[in-house]
Amino acid sequence: MNSSRISGFYKLLPAERLARVQRFARLGPEQAAAFGDAGLSLDRANLMIENVIGRMSLPLGVGLNFRVDDEDVVVPMVIEEPSVVAAASNMARIVREAGGFHTEVDDSVMIGQVQLVHVRDPAATAAALQAALPELSRKATGIHTMVEEFGGGLRGMEVRTLRYEEPGQRPEDMVVLHFFFDCVDAMGANMVNTIAEHLAPDIERITGETVGLRILSNLASRRLARARCVVPAALLDMEDCSGTEVARGIAAAYRFAWADPWRAATHNKGIMNGIDPVVIATGNDWRAIEAGAHAWAARDGQYRSLSRWIVDDDGALHGSIELPMQIGVIGGTIRTHPTVAASHALLGNPSARKLSGIIAAVGLAQNMGALRALATEGIQRGHMRMHARAVSVQAGARPEEVEAVVLALCDCGEYTVARAQQVLAGLRA
Repeated sequence: MNSSRISGFYKLLPAERLARVQRFARLGPEQAAAFGDAGLSLDRANLMIENVIGRMSLPLGVGLNFRVDDEDVVVPMVIEEPSVVAAASNMARIVREAGGFHTEVDDSVMIGQVQLVHVRDPAATAAALQAALPELSRKATGIHTMVEEFGGGLRGMEVRTLRYEEPGQRPEDMVVLHFFFDCVDAMGANMVNTIAEHLAPDIERITGETVGLRILSNLASRRLARARCVVPAALLDMEDCSGTEVARGIAAAYRFAWADPWRAATHNKGIMNGIDPVVIATGNDWRAIEAGAHAWAARDGQYRSLSRWIVDDDGALHGSIELPMQIGVIGGTIRTHPTVAASHALLGNPSARKLSGIIAAVGLAQNMGALRALATEGIQRGHMRMHARAVSVQAGARPEEVEAVVLALCDCGEYTVARAQQVLAGLRA
């Protein structure tokens, strides 16, 4: 079996790591080269956004050990923050011993909104729209025929009434048409916006009111991704802490995040530390994912944890996560950015649904790593070890000298460039 469990991977040089990953994913030479200097050219960058003057590179690492829905995957992750890739990989190693992650992902249904502003009679306007839903549904069908041929298309409509009542400001009544469109393997923003624009004139004709905004919502509440895992306490044993204590500590940290929005913000930031790097590597809109995730976390009126961790009667740790996941695997940067295309190839060119489940699993793994560190040794220890690597490089350490300098800095607890230079001088003497 082709396994994502690659022992000693971190000890290899970058070129050796790429060769191992290339064999795992059966990447062609051009796809492998896209992870290096043959990635995004200035000419291609100039086609992607306006006013291009250059490019900015970020590290692309791989999350190892992931087993998701009984299949091994190596996960591309683009991030500048140290310890994230290592933490996710370490937790994936533990979870794979317990059977791996399991996911459930909704259909790729996005929500479009057409807003009527300064509505004089909200109830009558809503009733008129409600009565016209069959007509409007027919208008929205057939706009994206290719998507419909692949099983997507309109999945329904609803009418909502809203009132703006900010203190000190004049109230305003609004009526909003929501429509639901299955985008299949596309993220779907352009599709949904096209339908909204197409419906606007008919909505004005039917209601006699004025259309305001017509655009998709990034709170993709009908496009949720879920991941879960169950880890026996014995797999969580640490040198100075039993697995039972680790499991209870992780669950206690979750309860804090559920109860307190200040803690929940940092808790969820840790989840997004795992999710955003995969979203970026696969050329998806991480701002949309962030916006939807944080809105979903506050859906009951208080901002809460996106994940859940509990300990059962046998001491096993149960983890789960649920959040909107508006992911596309066709079009956009996948066509124009060679490294993005290579990242999809590394993942086996998954469907949008499958990729959404993988991303949710990485978020859960990263959250587990952060909570385990907080509940045991403290998260700063791991961060400072990675900081020591950066300090070593700043001090002039060569690649083969970095690990020795890191060990010396961690032993003395002093993470300064001056101290690293002293260590280097001693090594070279």
